[in-house]
Amino acid sequence: MLKQYDPQTAKQTILKRTPPDEFPVSQRVLDSIEKLFGKSLTPEEAVTKILKDVRMNGDSALQKWTLTLDSIDLQPAPVSKDLIQAALDSLPPEQRDALKKAAARIELFHRKQPLTSWFTNELGGTLGQIIRPIQRVGLYIPGGTAPLPSTVLMSAIPARVAGVKEIVVVTPPSLQPPSSAVPVNPMILAACAIAGVDKVYLLGGAQAIAALAYGTETIQPVDKIFGPGNLFVTLAKRQVYGVVGIDGLAGPTETVVIADESANPAWIAADLLAQAEHDFLASAILLTPSQALIEEVQVEIGQQLEQLSRAEIITASLENRGGAVLTRDLDEAIQLANDYAPEHLALSVRDPWRWVEKINNAGGVFVGEHSFEVLGDYLAGPSHVMPTGGSARFASPLNVWDFVKIISLIALDENTAQAINPIAATIATSEGLDAHTNAALIRLEKSA
Repeated sequence: MLKQYDPQTAKQTILKRTPPDEFPVSQRVLDSIEKLFGKSLTPEEAVTKILKDVRMNGDSALQKWTLTLDSIDLQPAPVSKDLIQAALDSLPPEQRDALKKAAARIELFHRKQPLTSWFTNELGGTLGQIIRPIQRVGLYIPGGTAPLPSTVLMSAIPARVAGVKEIVVVTPPSLQPPSSAVPVNPMILAACAIAGVDKVYLLGGAQAIAALAYGTETIQPVDKIFGPGNLFVTLAKRQVYGVVGIDGLAGPTETVVIADESANPAWIAADLLAQAEHDFLASAILLTPSQALIEEVQVEIGQQLEQLSRAEIITASLENRGGAVLTRDLDEAIQLANDYAPEHLALSVRDPWRWVEKINNAGGVFVGEHSFEVLGDYLAGPSHVMPTGGSARFASPLNVWDFVKIISLIALDENTAQAINPIAATIATSEGLDAHTNAALIRLEKSA
């Protein structure tokens, strides 16, 4: 089930990055688009039409697309505060306490992140940077086969710590609603209550992104949109960028485990299986110089899989996107991981701290077998929203800085301005911008 690869073959297969535009779209998806729109369209074209419809027709378009795509007739309206609190109160005590303890750890971690304005007088007058929170943000929380209240906590709490004025959550209505007053998993509403979310709307897909970006009669537009989603959500975020900010373009989740002969094969197998159960496209990869460990992990995967409810998803994920790579040594494993730039990188090796300094590209590094990725998913502290698709080469996990902006402060004194005006004029003249030159020199004439 867990195929074995040599490093060169792995680079051409499971470790090869595919640009988002080149991800294959199933015929089933293309057929469903044609059925909806009455003609053959690409997913990008379909998203464009939905965005335009919501932008032009507001709430009525939201209601239409929710009925069409989610098979539920809902008028756009925020879930009442009473229903959100009732969802929290209705949880079994064990679940409620787990969410609250996770929230406390996430908040404590993010409050440690430095977030201060600063000023200096060293350059004449006062210069500096003013830190201001984004006023209004929208968080997309996936529903699907595995609703993720943890993503509410991991997104909303850093926003609250940053001082965001209004936090809005959109989440798809449940196709199989629980026995509650609203068609959504109560754990998601409970997490919203704990995290201090201001408004919750039962909206999914591209239409939810459109509502956050453009606003409707009911929904006020936001300044920045966060959160992972399916292909249509990702395409919608890309199309509305510029109208609003976005956190990034999330792809399928991924974990790389680097292990040596000291690693526990049962634990390694469990970690790979946990990653693979997310999605058919999830990627779970083992890099190790130990042939014996690969064989032991393969046996463990076969045995543990028999007890798991999402075995079909796991099997597809491991067969198509997972694997074990036999490396020459740990240095080669580290190099492969840096080139791949995974969302999650676990170091299940003897003396793991020795290798941390060599990690350049990863969303999160999990140091040692007791710091396994599932704890990062729920309550270790850092946000589990991490860069995917190789974007860890240039992007960071969601953090408090994502919810603020920097305003440059320029308050030069007169002597400094007079001293540097000629320099500005020289540069402006070299660029052929006469009005710029004049704006600098006219002040020299006035003070003469």
